[in-house]
Amino acid sequence: MGTIKYSIAIRCDKPGTKKAQITSTKAYPVLQLSGNLTMMELAEHIADHGSKYTRGDIYAILAEAVDCIRHEILDGNSVQLGDLGIFAPGIKCTGAASASTLSASNITAVKVNFRAGKRFDNLRDDATFECVPSREAQALAVAEARAQETLEAGDNNGLE
Repeated sequence: MGTIKYSIAIRCDKPGTKKAQITSTKAYPVLQLSGNLTMMELAEHIADHGSKYTRGDIYAILAEAVDCIRHEILDGNSVQLGDLGIFAPGIKCTGAASASTLSASNITAVKVNFRAGKRFDNLRDDATFECVPSREAQALAVAEARAQETLEAGDNNGLE
């Protein structure tokens, strides 16, 4: 298993409070993503776990699954993929003045809702954690290191 990385952020304990009115803050963990797998990388990962299928076979199945799930969503069906979860259609809409004036034009978007399966309910007990610097702190450290390199390079001008 891997490790979930987080940094620390100090935030107002009452969201929406104006800065001048903040009376107390709390420290919160903030998830720091380690990366992002493409569908091809996921297919390769699955293939590397002793699958009898190749990366290409798995990628083709995943790509076909995407097309089929999309088709079923557009037919108004939900798709349950076992422990992975359920994909279901959802709509965004605007209200109408009355039922008689309501029409399909009030539907502004068709979205996909995903509800994770039971194996994804809460992974806390299976996770390990590591506190890391925030992205802002990392950027400052990189900027300082670059500035130091520039200074050192300037000190050597004409000496090498």
